[in-house]
Amino acid sequence: MAAEVLGIRELVEAIVKAMVDYPEQVVVNEVQGAHSCVLELEVAKEDIGKVIGRKGIHADAIRRIVHAAGGKAKMRYVLEIVEDR
Repeated sequence: MAAEVLGIRELVEAIVKAMVDYPEQVVVNEVQGAHSCVLELEVAKEDIGKVIGRKGIHADAIRRIVHAAGGKAKMRYVLEIVEDR
């Protein structure tokens, strides 16, 4: 199970790094629970708008991908975008 969690964290990291101007500042932390995992995404202050997108469309798309991947792994994933850095 740990390999699948690592794969999803890396997937989110790769998607976000492709979207932002400062990919070296992208950090994805995971908080593991029994049946769920919270992925905390931190990016540069200048990139927060690009990650969220207009009306939240980019953030929603990333969350859908994470949700679909979590269903296959039988784990619930929650993506949180940390804005205060």
